[in-house]
Amino acid sequence: MRRKRLNQDVSAVFPAVSALLVTFLFCGCAPSHTTGVKPAGVPRPLQTANKQELIARFDQRAGSVSSVNASVTMTLTAGSAYTGVIKQYHEINAFILAQKPASVRVIGQAPVVGTNIFDMVSDAETFHIFIPSQHKFIVGPANLARQSAKPIENMRPQHLTSAIFWNPIPEKTPVLIEEANEEMARYYVLTVVRTAGEAAGTAEATANWEIAERIWFDRADLNVARMQTYESGGEPASDVSYAEWSAFGNLNFPRQIVLRRPDSDYKLQVGIKKASFNEPIAADRFVLQRPAGTELVNAAEGSPQPGSKEKRDGER
Repeated sequence: MRRKRLNQDVSAVFPAVSALLVTFLFCGCAPSHTTGVKPAGVPRPLQTANKQELIARFDQRAGSVSSVNASVTMTLTAGSAYTGVIKQYHEINAFILAQKPASVRVIGQAPVVGTNIFDMVSDAETFHIFIPSQHKFIVGPANLARQSAKPIENMRPQHLTSAIFWNPIPEKTPVLIEEANEEMARYYVLTVVRTAGEAAGTAEATANWEIAERIWFDRADLNVARMQTYESGGEPASDVSYAEWSAFGNLNFPRQIVLRRPDSDYKLQVGIKKASFNEPIAADRFVLQRPAGTELVNAAEGSPQPGSKEKRDGER
């Protein structure tokens, strides 16, 4: 009799206990606090395009720019969180001259006083950099892979040409398409692949593909928002972001370019103040002569060349 009464009491209490446990569980899953977030604005309607349309759009843009003469601002960030050292340099004014296929000259000037901080040129073969404050004239091959321990010394003028001038996607090149949904935007992404190493041009080529580049199109306007390029073996070469596409005459071009070079451990922000496109540029404007008395440094060797410092009148 007592056992029967105990069972009845437990049966009567169990629903109340169960309800209490459920309440605790739901309370435990409730947010600990709520943070108000300012709306980013009304999302713009998304545009649609297929792979062929995006390739044609990219190729048209790649063929529309043959030269650039621009007044810009530049901000260099050297290092990264990975290396544990990040150095932010002051914004400077600069001038960029660039002409296809690979000629570029960049002159950086100190704010206010306007004195040159650096002057560098490059073509498809070599680069030359003059740093007045150090009395150094640096030369090296354009494809130099050797890296300096100081990220700022890894800046190369030809890195800018690949950000400014794009190469059309070759016909019959395999291209993949995907959609990418980020927190603040929606994208189409084209992944261009190539055959790797010795397999290129052989029957085994299709079994040995590697990524060449990824091209991001903002679906708000179908402008290119980002380009990632890769070296052989899938090593990241550059990561370039484009923003504020604006009209320059009958040509659209981004006013903001952010060039990241993971291998060289630096980021360069370029803001275009004024620019003209597709105008002839005299060849001698891409010639940088070594000033007298400067130290000649071969970047491939990483040290001054013997007898590289020119003697002035009266020097020993």
